[in-house]
Amino acid sequence: MKAMEWNDGFMTLLRDAVARYHERPQTSPVAFFLPAEVKLLREIGYTPEEMHAYVQDYAVNGDPSPSTILLIAAARRTFFMTAQRGISGNAKPVKARDLPPADDDFQGIPYLPRIIRKAEAKLHGTLDANLMYYDEQDRIFLREHGNIHPADFLYLAWTAHGDKQKMVKAVLNAMKADSPEDEAPRITPTIAPQQPSRSTTPSTESGPVQSELKLD
Repeated sequence: MKAMEWNDGFMTLLRDAVARYHERPQTSPVAFFLPAEVKLLREIGYTPEEMHAYVQDYAVNGDPSPSTILLIAAARRTFFMTAQRGISGNAKPVKARDLPPADDDFQGIPYLPRIIRKAEAKLHGTLDANLMYYDEQDRIFLREHGNIHPADFLYLAWTAHGDKQKMVKAVLNAMKADSPEDEAPRITPTIAPQQPSRSTTPSTESGPVQSELKLD
């Protein structure tokens, strides 16, 4: 697929995959995507399992939004095409046990070490298939710490080059910008440890969210 058309192809893939998930939610991530879809995902540095997590969360919960899913993929693709020159490599996957505990903090900001590690692994394409960048706990953290967009956080992790002080400053600046002028930024209390699953399991009581993906 031509570079200028990848986003259109991605959105078409997402729309078709969400519809397919509603029809066959039990299909395994490995067997879920069509060969042409797998090819497109490989071209942007994605794996089928990685994409399936976003399809599942949107189909079941309506979150993340399609545009957010696209922007997250765009950040990974940019890193893949530039920093990695289109080569994924064979780096060891970052598993749940490799992540800092959810209640770890850095300079008083709980969960920050964990989401930084996840963002770095997402950029490098090494996040384990059983983990998902921008899962429910990630969404809570970014929403309550300056409403940072998950794609912007990926670019922050990229440009910080492992410097956690830069990440702390970026988060505090975002919190300050998101707070009323007369109110100092407040650090969110420690987040409860997350189960090492990549996304939310569909509820058997309410059933899946019958969302329809619209392409604008």
